[in-house]
Amino acid sequence: MARPTHDLEYEQMLLSRHGLVRHQGGRPQHSTLERSAYILLSRIRIQGPMSIGELSEAFNLDASTLNRQTAAAMRSGLVERIPDPEGGMARKFRITDEGARILDEERRHTVASLDRVMADWADEDIAAFATYLRRFNMDIERLGGRPWPRP
Repeated sequence: MARPTHDLEYEQMLLSRHGLVRHQGGRPQHSTLERSAYILLSRIRIQGPMSIGELSEAFNLDASTLNRQTAAAMRSGLVERIPDPEGGMARKFRITDEGARILDEERRHTVASLDRVMADWADEDIAAFATYLRRFNMDIERLGGRPWPRP
């Protein structure tokens, strides 16, 4: 008999292919932020300014990948480079006011999309789903040794 993790694998695969689509005037609208920028801005916002090394450790990504992502975010005015507020040698990236505004807008659209998807769900069911998803993510983080800060 197959373990329930077989069903979970399939549903997780389907979940990863769904991009929550926003609608405006009945027409699908694409996201303002690329997924990598959304995650980058979210992490910097919750943790504060971060260096390439800190981002590399947090995301388990090569520094060259993060250099490309942060360069694109800087060109878009989403982040800026600043001296280390604690006096360290490495320069850090801080979210700009425009980056914060766009991140907030993106979050509002994502929550609105989730509200549409879960319109027939009871609040208790949504809370339970969020609890299980948080537990799932935290166990992945624990195994990888990279906990993600939460508000």
